[in-house]
Amino acid sequence: MTKQKGQGDMSVREAGRLGGEARKEELGPEGYSKLGKQGGEARKQELGPEGYSELGQKGGHRVRELIDKGKSAE
Repeated sequence: MTKQKGQGDMSVREAGRLGGEARKEELGPEGYSKLGKQGGEARKQELGPEGYSELGQKGGHRVRELIDKGKSAE
């Protein structure tokens, strides 16, 4: 987005960047680590063991596809 008349002199991109910098200063590395662990725990509760198994299978299939594609390109 670009600057618009009458709405200050900061673009949306600049405002987002400044907000991100402020948040980084506020949380620090420990805060981001804690936030990531909270998200991981929430995802674990959401998926359960079966969900993680399914995700692993999907990842394994994709890796196999890429390996086969690489071998056929040789």
